[in-house]
Amino acid sequence: MRVVVVGGSGLIGAHVVDVLRERGHEVTAVARTARPGIDRALDAERATVAELRALVAGHDGVVYAARTDEAKPLPKPIYPGFRANLVEPLARLFTAARDEGLTRGALMGSYYTYFHRLHPQWRLPEHHTYIRCRVEQAAEARAAAGAGLPVAVVELPFVLGEGGGRLPNWSGPWERWARSGAPLFAPDGGTAAVSARSVAETTAGALERASGEDLPVADQNLTWRELFARIAAATGRARTVHRLPGTAVRVPATLGGALMSLAGRQSGIDPAHFGRLALTDLYVEPVSGRSLDAAIRQTVRAG
Repeated sequence: MRVVVVGGSGLIGAHVVDVLRERGHEVTAVARTARPGIDRALDAERATVAELRALVAGHDGVVYAARTDEAKPLPKPIYPGFRANLVEPLARLFTAARDEGLTRGALMGSYYTYFHRLHPQWRLPEHHTYIRCRVEQAAEARAAAGAGLPVAVVELPFVLGEGGGRLPNWSGPWERWARSGAPLFAPDGGTAAVSARSVAETTAGALERASGEDLPVADQNLTWRELFARIAAATGRARTVHRLPGTAVRVPATLGGALMSLAGRQSGIDPAHFGRLALTDLYVEPVSGRSLDAAIRQTVRAG
């Protein structure tokens, strides 16, 4: 196959490029700015359909692996901006891919859409603009692609590891906390976690099968206390992680959301609702069972 990887310099995109090449496929790595390892510099979020057609022409598949910061506070209303970043570029990209006769595609989504399918009573898209746009992203990308171009949605949980010189956007504060030697606390609940390498292998497999499935991915399900303890151990500062009462999560999150609203700002993930959601077991089944040790060491830059 010949595959375009948009976001090819990022944490996940760099691994997708590597895995596809290891499997014998030709790859065109695309990023906003030119740098070593990037074949084409293009801002795919703002590119026109005509520009994207020129980019994907002659290829068999396309992967969209660009990243969006869902928690960054922005001036209200935030929905148009999130649509412009998450939904509209995908619709243009897969329109271009369809028009150029590509036969397979994949995009990096979020495990929140997985939980939306499992638990519609949580009303996640109503509470969180980011999740609403992730749901719309998958639907509109597939609608633009049409029946002849299946699009797999790889639904990502917490991603661990390093790729293209980049780390998860949450890793810095957590690493500094773990290295500080300060007492560690974590609430009830937990999350699915996956290495960037596992995401890339799932993505490559989906392209090879021309899959149009929703693909939730996880290597392990970890409580927050387990995850924090493993991060601390990877920094060389192993210690006990104490239980944090749920009220110590919910109350500050609700207060923070109220203060943000008073300031005329909003984030893609609503703090008040997320304060309750974070106390839930956000687990994905099945898991691969692969070790996360190396990915955790890379995440805290101790590997």
